[in-house]
Amino acid sequence: MSEAPHGAPIKTPGQLIAAVVAAFAVPIVVIILLAFYVNQSVRTGAGTDGLADATVASRIAPLAQVTVRDANAPHVFKTGEEVFKAVCTTCHTPGAAGAPKFGNNADWAPRIAQGYDALLHNALTGKNAMPPRGGTSPDDYSDYEIARAVVYMADHSGASFPEPAAPAPGATTQTAATPEAAASAAQSASASTGAVNDQAAAAIAALPSAPAPSTSSADHAQAGKALYTQVCQACHAAGVLGAPKFGNKADWAPRLKDPMDTIYNYALHGKGQMPPKGGSNASDDDVKAAVDYMVSAAK
Repeated sequence: MSEAPHGAPIKTPGQLIAAVVAAFAVPIVVIILLAFYVNQSVRTGAGTDGLADATVASRIAPLAQVTVRDANAPHVFKTGEEVFKAVCTTCHTPGAAGAPKFGNNADWAPRIAQGYDALLHNALTGKNAMPPRGGTSPDDYSDYEIARAVVYMADHSGASFPEPAAPAPGATTQTAATPEAAASAAQSASASTGAVNDQAAAAIAALPSAPAPSTSSADHAQAGKALYTQVCQACHAAGVLGAPKFGNKADWAPRLKDPMDTIYNYALHGKGQMPPKGGSNASDDDVKAAVDYMVSAAK
């Protein structure tokens, strides 16, 4: 019984050279192809942009910003879209607190049926959880700008209201027609002031001589309640966007664990989706008074 002869696969010097070259070339080609594949996509690791210019600038940016405006410069009115994005979008984009969603024809249909005048009246004076002017003041946005925002939202939700007419230049400035009219007006104002002063003096004289109590705390509470009604109520009355509900002890309990200075800081500089000062231009003292008013109701 004989065995079959075993032959080597490499029988010539040329085959040996080809095998050696292939043993080195094939791995090199594979490595090059893998490197080329990996470099074709950009992968950003967590934290690798921590020293980027934009990231550093956002970290060191001051909390307060100063805007210098020329009081004599002509007023440039905001468009309806600009007012919507700055004021109305917080509630009307998600439909928070019963606000009709922007672009939702079904939500807006019954409101549009009331007419433009009714919509503008509600926007200026407030309705339900929406504060007057969306929580802003006439110094922030004029009636004309609020009207443009109303038309912008309504027209994107099924209405076809025309653009409100811009106020005439100097329409808010009233001057006396003649020097005689000015003098007459001044005399009338002086007489009215004198009568008021006489009535005030008589009322003061009729008061008892007991010392009057200090009204500073009452004024503080009144200012807090007024700002809450105008601004804070829009979100805190219904607990919109995670805001603690007014008077709800359970919502306020974890927040009241922080010092009052910390709570004041949140209200003044913003926290989460709440903008600084609730999006208003109220003074720091009034904002703190509103915080005290809400905190006292939750204790």
